Amino acid sequence: QVQLVESGGGLVQAGGSLRLSCAVSERTFSYYAMGWFRQAPGKEREFVAYINWSGSSTSYADSVKGRFTISRDNAKDTVYLQMNSLKPEDTAVYYCATDRDRLNTVVRTTVRAYDYWGQGTPVTVSS
Repeated sequence: QVQLVESGGGLVQAGGSLRLSCAVSERTFSYYAMGWFRQAPGKEREFVAYINWSGSSTSYADSVKGRFTISRDNAKDTVYLQMNSLKPEDTAVYYCATDRDRLNTVVRTTVRAYDYWGQGTPVTVSS
């Protein structure tokens, strides 16, 4: 059973930083692209960031571009999301997910493109 475990969320003041981690088990991590999504109360889950299987290609939602950085360490089966200059509107539960397709190189930003999901880690940004 593939498992994804996020960590690193918490409460931070506006302008602060957090680093989220997502550890993946029971899947050949290095063969799969990864995504970060978030869901605020009362809203749909939305795309935040994407990284391809090798880490050579990334993509971001316009709302986080220039502030967030996605990265991965294939030796540790872990993907990260560095979040800087946080804003109150970044408040949400953050989820990591694995691409459905092995060695995919197309940027995917939809929920249905990902098959396994973590339990989520909450991020609260106070003003």
